[in-house]
Amino acid sequence: MNAPTGQCPVMHGANTENKQTPTDWWPNALNLDILHQHDRKTNPFDEDFDYPTEFNKLNLNALKQDLHDLMTSSQAWWPADWGNYAGMFVRTAWHLSGTYRKGDGRGGSNTGNQRFAPLNSWPDNVNTDKGRRLLWPLKKKYGNKISWGDLIVLAGTVAYEAVGLKTYGFAGGRREIWHPEKDVNWGSEREWLAATKNRYENDDDRESLENPLSAVQMGLIYVNPEGVDGQPDPLKSAQDIRVTFGRMAMNDEETVALAAGGHTIGKCHGNGKADLLGADTEAADVEFQGLGWHNPEGTGNRGNTMVSGIEGAWTTEPTKWDNGYFDLLLNYEWELTKSPAGAWQYEPVNLPEEKKPLDAHDPSVRRNPIMTDADMAMKADPIYREISERFYNDFDYFSQVFARAWYKLTHRDLGPKSRYLGNDFPSEDLLWQDPIPTVDYTLSDAEIADLKQQLLNSGLSAVELINTAWDNARTYRGSDFRGGANGARIRLAPQKDWVGNEPERLQKVLSTLESIQSGLTKKVSIADLIVLGGTAAVEQAARAAGVEITVPFAAGRGDATDEQTDAESFDVLEPIHDGFRNWQKQHYENTPEELLLDRAQLMGLTAHEMTVLVGGMRVLGTNFGDSKHGVLTDNVGVLSNDFFVNLTDMRFKWKPTGRNSYEIIDRETEQVKWTATRVDLVFGSNSILRSYAEVYAQDDNKEKFVKDFVKAWVKVMNADRYDLS
Repeated sequence: MNAPTGQCPVMHGANTENKQTPTDWWPNALNLDILHQHDRKTNPFDEDFDYPTEFNKLNLNALKQDLHDLMTSSQAWWPADWGNYAGMFVRTAWHLSGTYRKGDGRGGSNTGNQRFAPLNSWPDNVNTDKGRRLLWPLKKKYGNKISWGDLIVLAGTVAYEAVGLKTYGFAGGRREIWHPEKDVNWGSEREWLAATKNRYENDDDRESLENPLSAVQMGLIYVNPEGVDGQPDPLKSAQDIRVTFGRMAMNDEETVALAAGGHTIGKCHGNGKADLLGADTEAADVEFQGLGWHNPEGTGNRGNTMVSGIEGAWTTEPTKWDNGYFDLLLNYEWELTKSPAGAWQYEPVNLPEEKKPLDAHDPSVRRNPIMTDADMAMKADPIYREISERFYNDFDYFSQVFARAWYKLTHRDLGPKSRYLGNDFPSEDLLWQDPIPTVDYTLSDAEIADLKQQLLNSGLSAVELINTAWDNARTYRGSDFRGGANGARIRLAPQKDWVGNEPERLQKVLSTLESIQSGLTKKVSIADLIVLGGTAAVEQAARAAGVEITVPFAAGRGDATDEQTDAESFDVLEPIHDGFRNWQKQHYENTPEELLLDRAQLMGLTAHEMTVLVGGMRVLGTNFGDSKHGVLTDNVGVLSNDFFVNLTDMRFKWKPTGRNSYEIIDRETEQVKWTATRVDLVFGSNSILRSYAEVYAQDDNKEKFVKDFVKAWVKVMNADRYDLS
C-alpha cells in the first residue's frame, strides 16, 4: 500500500536519532559495546587485505615530493596563508597526535580517528577538516598504500621539512578504523568547553585532573589558549600545561620545545565573529559535504578565517623554521589585548615595524604578532623560562630537541619499533619505545615438550605458573601497544613490586625459572619460560578435564634490561584491578564489572573471549591471594565448564553480603555453597553475558569451552608478538 501523500514512508528517525535504544531505556545497564567495536563487518577491505604489504609498495619519496608541491599550491576554495599550507598541515597532524594520554594509552594518531565524531567537531579542531580535505587528492592517488593516520602525520612532518627543519624521521603503521571510537573517555561533560572544575577533584589543585584525562576542558586538545577557564594568567596556565603535557608523556624540556616549535610556523585565526559560524562537521547539512564551521562573513576564508578566535602569527616569518618565537617572546614586552573576535591575546609593545609579520594574504600590510596565555607561560614560569632562554641561545639544540619531541608526539602510540613500517625512521632505540632485545634461537617440538616437563616438575604449582604468565601478559594495551609478555619486565622495577603481581609469589617463581634457565644448554629467555610455564599448566588442566589439547607456543621473546626500561613510564601500566583474577586494589567509583570491560578492551578481547577466560581462570583457582570468590567448582585446577554450569543452575540463589560480595546458597538446604563478587554474578545477570555463559554451560560444549579458553589464552600471551602477525 502506498503511503499517503506527504507522509514519510519509513519510520521517522530510524536512521538518524532513534531514542528508543536499550541504552536510552536503561542508562545504567552494563554496555558491552566497548568490546564489539571495529567489527569485521564495518571494514570495507577484503579479509586478506594486509596494510603492511600495501605500505611497502608505497613510493614514499614520490609522496613526500607531492606533499612538498601541495604545500605551496594554494587552492581557491581554501587559500593558504602566505601561500603555504605548512601551518595547516602541522596543526592537523598535531591535533590528531596530541590526543594521546599515557594513563590508558588511548587517543593519538594511530587510528586516524580525527575523521570521526566527536574529535572531528571539537571546538579545538575547527578547520582541521580543511586540512584533511586538502590532503584528499593525495589519499585518492596513493589509495590503500597509506592510511589516513599515516598520511596526516607524514604531511605534518614534511611541512616542517619544507620550512627548513631537519626532522628526525617518519614511520608508517597507523591502521584505519571505520567508525568512531566509543571506548575513549573524553570526559563526562555534555557541553563544549565546560568549566574546568568539572574535571578536577580540587579546582585549586591542577594535579587533581580526573584520570585518565589530559585536556583541561571538553573539546580541547590541551589547555585553553586564553587562560584557565578563559581568564588570562600565565602562571596558572603553566600549571595546566605541565600536567597536560606530563600526561602526554612529555617532560618540561619537550613541552617548551613543542610549544615553541608548534608556534614557529603558521598563525591563529580570529578575524570575525565566532557566533556567526555554521554548524560543526558532524552537524553541518549535506550541502557542505562534511565540511563544518561555514563562515558567512566576507570570503569565509583568507582574512575572514575563524578558528580559535585569537588572531595573528607568533613570529616575523611564519613560513620559516627559525628562532623568531623566542626572540619576540623574550626580548619584548607584551600587553594583554583582545582579538577582533573578542578573544584574549597578547601583543608586543613598541615592536619595530620590520619585526612584524606580513599579512597572510596582503603583502603590502604588516600585522602585530601575538602570543597566547599558554605562550606567555613559557616566559612567566621559572622552569619554562630557563629552558626557553637555553633554546634561544642555542638554536641548533632547540631544533634537535624539537625534532625528537615531534617524532615522539607523532609516534608515541604506534608501539614498539617492530611495528614501524618503511625505511624513513632512525635505527636508534629510544627509551619511550620500550625496546626489547631480539633472540636468535628456535625451539623444536621436542625441546618445547622437554621444557614443559621440566617446568611442571619444578616444584611450582600450576596456579603459580599460570598466574605468573597471566600477570606478565595482562599489562598489554592495544591502545598504544605497550606492555605484554615480551620483555618479561615483570622481573624489573616497578612491576616486580606491584601489589597485583603478588611479589612474594612472583619472586619464588622467578628464582625457580632462573635456576632452570641456568641449567639449559640453549639459553631460553625468562620471558619464554614464563609463558611456557603457564602453557604447560593449562594443558595439564585441560587433560584433567578429559580434553587432550596442545596449547600453541611460539618462542622468540626477549628479556628487557633495566637500562631499556623507563621505570617511571611503566607506573601507568600497573593493574589496580583485574576481574580475571577477581581482584581490586581498592574500591572505585566504577563498578567491578565496568573495570573488567575496560581491562578486556585494552587487552583486545571480545565479549565471548572475556567470558571464557573468566570462567576458566576461576575453576583453575587463579584468584588473587587464593580468594575463593567465584570458584564455582569442587574440582579446582581442572579446566572444566563448572563455573558456567553452577552459575546458571537455578538450584542456587544469590544473597548480597557486602559492597562487592555475595553468597551462593543452596535453595533446598539453605547452606552456603560458594561466595562470589559482582564480576562473577554479572555473567548470569547481564542478558548478553548470560547468553555466552549458557553456551559454555551446555552439556555438549565442554570441549568447546576448553578449546575457546586455550584460543583466548594464546591470544593474550601473544598479543605483543608483532613478529607473528
